[in-house]
Amino acid sequence: MKRLRPSALLVCLALAQPLRAASVQDVLRGAYSQIGITTRYDGAYRRLAYPGGDVPLDRGACTDVLVRAYRRAGIDLQLLVHEDMLRAFDAYPGLWGLSRPDASIDHRRVPNLATFFRRHGVLRPVSARAADYEPGDIVTWRLPSGVPHIGLVSDRAAGTGRYLVVHNIGAGVRLEDVLFEFELAGHYRYALETPEARPGPRTR
Repeated sequence: MKRLRPSALLVCLALAQPLRAASVQDVLRGAYSQIGITTRYDGAYRRLAYPGGDVPLDRGACTDVLVRAYRRAGIDLQLLVHEDMLRAFDAYPGLWGLSRPDASIDHRRVPNLATFFRRHGVLRPVSARAADYEPGDIVTWRLPSGVPHIGLVSDRAAGTGRYLVVHNIGAGVRLEDVLFEFELAGHYRYALETPEARPGPRTR
């Protein structure tokens, strides 16, 4: 019988475990913890460890905000996206000329995350109504330049009646009132516990 390498065994064990829903607050704490720590935007390709690989914490792309927030809650999107792409590579956008998945970069690309959330999360309405967006929701935008962007809806507001968003658009991870700042392209919810009651926005 062929023996698995330790790294392969770790992946198999992780996949064998049922995906448990994460606490919204754990995910949000993971996002808030990046503010003031990740102060640079850097989407450059780097060879990462797998699973659990990351770029230096002082930098990252918009997607890294989501990856790090979910890891804080015990969910590794690097692992999950890579394994889903191994199973269904043709279901993902072919925008980069790749012939196979790459665990170092696939989870750091907005179109790939959006595809993963469409396949395995909950699709929510893309609307101009602030009430349609809840803490823990994931939103994607199309920036004026045509570049996709992604962020996480927080549980805090700043007098606008809508929730602020945790994202990194160029100057590090920030909590900002940008929900309707750009053209919305997607709205998802992934692997989160259903709260007993929805709280209103909290001012920061």
